[in-house]
Amino acid sequence: MRICPAQPHDLAKLLAFRQEAAAWLSRLGTDQWQRPYPADKLLATIEAREVFMVRDGDVTSATITLTPEAEEGLWTVDELEEPSLFINKLTVARTHAGQNLGGRLLDWAGDRAHRAGADWLRLDAWTTNTNLQAYYLRHGFRHVRTVRQGIAVNGGPRVSGWLAQRATAPSEHGFTDETAAPTRVG
Repeated sequence: MRICPAQPHDLAKLLAFRQEAAAWLSRLGTDQWQRPYPADKLLATIEAREVFMVRDGDVTSATITLTPEAEEGLWTVDELEEPSLFINKLTVARTHAGQNLGGRLLDWAGDRAHRAGADWLRLDAWTTNTNLQAYYLRHGFRHVRTVRQGIAVNGGPRVSGWLAQRATAPSEHGFTDETAAPTRVG
């Protein structure tokens, strides 16, 4: 499997990918991702070269967004001064579930963040999805705090404010990495 940057022509695929994940999450009993994500915001992150796709042949099997930009209102001023990269929208296709693609993507992101000079790999997870929170804890993240105040990126009240982080480190993630070298942070 190879990891490569998403391109603007991948927008429809990524939006459909998110809808598939939202339907699966709904079947699990969570309201995570039930509000559509704004296409213009996703396109902006693609154009900023922050969205990455795992491809298994011609099939997109997973995606992750890795950005130096934190969502407003989540992290403190002191935390934002620490070199960090932030994970968003980690999604694995149901056809590829159970293969540890998510864990490998977290390792890839930690490796990329390390090569970018970041000390921390950070994320904000759905505040009511305790299974997702436990998943991140099993993958070496430490819960920092939960933020419930504010407005979500796609409108409505903040729903993704469970904050966690882990130190960055080199990793053997097993992907063929077709991405450019990361831009330095900090």
